[in-house]
Amino acid sequence: MGGKVLIVDDVATNRIVMKAKLTAAGYLPEVAADGGTCLVMAKAGLPDLILLDFALPDMPGAEVLHRLRAEPATRDIPVVVFSASQSAANRIEAFQAGADEFLLKQLDDQTLMARIRSLVRAREAMAGLGSALGQGLAPAPAALPPAGLAEPARSYRPSGTVALILQRPEVALFLRRSLAGRLQDGLVTLSPEDALAGSLQAGPSPDLFIIDADLAIQGGGLRLMSDLRSRTGTREASFAIYCGPDSPMSAAMAFDLGASDLFTPDMPAQELALRLHRLMALKRRADQLRASVRDGLRLAVIDPLTGLHNRRYGLAQMQAIAERARATGAVFAILVADIDNFKSVNDRFGHAAGDAVLAEVAQRLRLNLRAGDLIARIGGEEFLIALPDIALPEARAIAERLCLAMSDRPFQLAREQALPVTMSIGLAISEAGATPAQIETVTDIFDRADRALLRSKTAGRNQVTISRRAA
Repeated sequence: MGGKVLIVDDVATNRIVMKAKLTAAGYLPEVAADGGTCLVMAKAGLPDLILLDFALPDMPGAEVLHRLRAEPATRDIPVVVFSASQSAANRIEAFQAGADEFLLKQLDDQTLMARIRSLVRAREAMAGLGSALGQGLAPAPAALPPAGLAEPARSYRPSGTVALILQRPEVALFLRRSLAGRLQDGLVTLSPEDALAGSLQAGPSPDLFIIDADLAIQGGGLRLMSDLRSRTGTREASFAIYCGPDSPMSAAMAFDLGASDLFTPDMPAQELALRLHRLMALKRRADQLRASVRDGLRLAVIDPLTGLHNRRYGLAQMQAIAERARATGAVFAILVADIDNFKSVNDRFGHAAGDAVLAEVAQRLRLNLRAGDLIARIGGEEFLIALPDIALPEARAIAERLCLAMSDRPFQLAREQALPVTMSIGLAISEAGATPAQIETVTDIFDRADRALLRSKTAGRNQVTISRRAA
């Protein structure tokens, strides 16, 4: 995986030892001896992760965190706070300031490297979503304010769902009581079977699963987490492992298998809530980016006025339909449809009325086609329709039904104006049983349909003309 890691520690020996460990693990470490240097290097070099000593000579670690989170260029960089003290107050202060993790300096190397890998992996995943939007690296949520909330109190934040999958009911009850009043997200308790079946009574799948490491099922909690991460309905969720003091589970393995955090029974309730706030904020941010990517992909192939596919997508899918037909020996039809005298609609009633007519035409076309048919707007008032697996009589019937769908009922404009609209259609169909030398390209079939449309226009409009291939 690799990546740049900035080590911030005022003790030279600590910097040297950590640099050697990270270099051996394939990272590119850089070092800073104080908070001021850290801020300058972070902004200039944009490391993939920062290892921050919480007790620096020039400023408190919390102040460094606040400044990193306040700077747009560095606010998304994962920060692991290192401390020689297990003080609960220090841990809570670090998470309130925006830390991603708080670890003791005497932590074993295996767990440390696994935690670094998990945080870098999560950052790369977020960066990938941001790149898909052309935004570069997607910024993480801003630093947590002293109240422990991920956003200012007045900002709206939709609540999510945290699912508890724990071996002992009393542990679930303890967590519920500990988080009461501290967490705005809903808590539900699930069995492993319910989680795998996705059997929440209502609503989407949980945003975050807290899974007992020692579940009495084959493979324990880590196996369940891996199963959930592989399933469509839950693969985008976040996962945390709840690990008791006597658990034989390896923390390093939990992180490498996809856990975003690790909770223990001795964790103070406020720290637990802050960690959950962080995970839920990151999950919401990832969901927003995924939705934006999906919307962007949709807009790339959809005509915004009519909601139909656009020309680029329509022509590509027409080609795909032709290739499938060629492979299976099936027959398909191409229809090119055009609204008659559409220019006069814009001239007489204005472009807003013309847009309304286009949207209504698209709706009527959709309602009169089969589920697997392709429809796209390929010009101002011109539409492409591809009908896979169809014979000529049925294709002709569909084309005539489309013409009738336009002409049998006037279009209602503003001020109760009724406007008659008609459509002309050219139809061409591929040839069944053609030899390889006789097979037309899809462009040839489209051109035949287009020429048939022109004949419909010259013959009086509001009709279907069928193009028959010359012998």
